[in-house]
Amino acid sequence: MKKEARAKNQESRHNFNVLLSTIFLSFILMLACEKEEGVGGTSTITGKVKVREYNGNFTFKIGEYYAGDQDVYLIYGTDSVYSDKFTTSYDGTYRFEYLREGTYKVFAYSLDSAAYPLDRKMEVMKEITITAKDQVVLVDDIIVLD
Repeated sequence: MKKEARAKNQESRHNFNVLLSTIFLSFILMLACEKEEGVGGTSTITGKVKVREYNGNFTFKIGEYYAGDQDVYLIYGTDSVYSDKFTTSYDGTYRFEYLREGTYKVFAYSLDSAAYPLDRKMEVMKEITITAKDQVVLVDDIIVLD
């Protein structure tokens, strides 16, 4: 009987030690993992796209307004391609939500007034850094030419 009790006690201690080691290792791995930019956080990047409309050869400005239905792109960290896309609302507003801390680039395409032919596009880009959880970063207007 004593032998059985001793064996059960040793098995219980072994199981407890394995469980404790597993928890400790999981905790260490969790602390060691660095989360990269991207979805999975609680922060938001928001702003507006404004259009400056010119005549055909960009010599006279016709008007200026916020652009509805304009595509805006988001690049996570140092990626070379965009990771997310948002189409602006009627008032030119875009919003990228649920982001982690890190560096991002927001851009939209604009006509290039210095290019020939005049229908060539270029990106207008803003770099943003999210430094805390639950942060809302308001980006200066992205100005595109039309």
